[in-house]
Amino acid sequence: MNWRKPLIFAGLHLTGSKIPFYLEEIKRVSKLPQDEIKKYQDKKLEKLLLHSYQNVPYYHKILPEAGVIIDGEVHLKNFGKIPILTKEIIGSNFEDLKSRDLKTRTFYENHTGGSTGQPLIFLQDKYYEDQNFANKLFFCGLAGKDIGKKEMKIWGSEKDLVEGTSSIKSRLTFWLYNRLFENSFNLDTEQTNKIIQNINSEQPDLIWGYVNSLLILSRYINENNLVIKSPRAVISAAGTLTEDIRSEIKQAFNCKVLNVYGSREMGDMVYEDVEGQGLSVFQHSHYLEVINRENSDFGDIIVTSLNNYSFPFIRYKIGDISEGFIDSSNSNLNYVKLKNVVGRETGIFKTKNGKYVPPEFFIHIVGVVYNTGFIKQFQVIQKSFTVVLVKIVLKDKKDEKMLAKIDISIKKVMGDDCEVRFDFVDVIAPSKSGKYLYTISEVN
Repeated sequence: MNWRKPLIFAGLHLTGSKIPFYLEEIKRVSKLPQDEIKKYQDKKLEKLLLHSYQNVPYYHKILPEAGVIIDGEVHLKNFGKIPILTKEIIGSNFEDLKSRDLKTRTFYENHTGGSTGQPLIFLQDKYYEDQNFANKLFFCGLAGKDIGKKEMKIWGSEKDLVEGTSSIKSRLTFWLYNRLFENSFNLDTEQTNKIIQNINSEQPDLIWGYVNSLLILSRYINENNLVIKSPRAVISAAGTLTEDIRSEIKQAFNCKVLNVYGSREMGDMVYEDVEGQGLSVFQHSHYLEVINRENSDFGDIIVTSLNNYSFPFIRYKIGDISEGFIDSSNSNLNYVKLKNVVGRETGIFKTKNGKYVPPEFFIHIVGVVYNTGFIKQFQVIQKSFTVVLVKIVLKDKKDEKMLAKIDISIKKVMGDDCEVRFDFVDVIAPSKSGKYLYTISEVN
């Protein structure tokens, strides 16, 4: 019996929380036809733009210049003329991006993990936080886990782990919601075995994890022929879920493996509701664009958060790349769909001819095709147009024939004059945020 669910909702109602209302609203909107969803999204976008013009100094200036606000009215047809919001612009206009009505909002400061550089500081508020929480509850339902059923997070972010266990309130909340945390920041053999034992003893309905943490666990399970009590689903986050990685995780856990895409500043915004069939954009909370790059099949993901009124993110360049939108007919939801999220902008290699090479190529070539079992961990770094460094943590004696094939394969896409260097190291550390970066471009 799931006694937690009615207790959770009773507590939310008693405290005046609007999370149950937001959750029901999301469920309602998700069932609408796409044209009705678009009208709902446009209405929220217009409200955000008008608020930003009236209350946020930065947008009070640029929205009329872009033709989005004319005589106090919103003109969505000119939305694409709003200048792209970058991390650099946020850093230099921080005070002007704050809403003047902050005192009327329960706001707080947040920041990114700085996995690709300097952490970004920004503001969020309770309205945004509650909407984001409702999004998580909705997606958990899509994945097959009811509210109050047990879930486990195999997480690499020290910030999230500390916040989840530091105060009595947070510990009580996670107990009530039946959430377990496992630290995957330093995933050695001892910690790997501990997590596997806890999965089998606790038997969670749902497992969330950093994609690399899930991969390490899955390889260990598969290589040692271990038996796992299968959850309803495994959710992969904080990294690119390639089909090779999905297959490895699926073999280990014997359940569906779903992808989720989000960020610290935007929250969760794109979910995979049908395995391997694209990513549904939550149009009730976000407005996504993909702006194509010249001479490339890839485009920059540009995001507008429809729920952050304290520090509006409008046409924000988040730093991730996608191949664009696809047909959404084979879906449980009527939302528009992204084909994929290829990865971080800083993880995509660029040739001297201006072509782009996605992380999947290197992950597949180094980690799968030519890995005969001798590679435990790897990272590929583009040092320049003519130098690529492959860091490898050996699991077994290096295979010179396979290394030569890796060299040839990389040169085929990066150019014959590209020098491929191999560096055999003892450990490859994760980024500051706990994410493991398979590829890093110092050129892009």
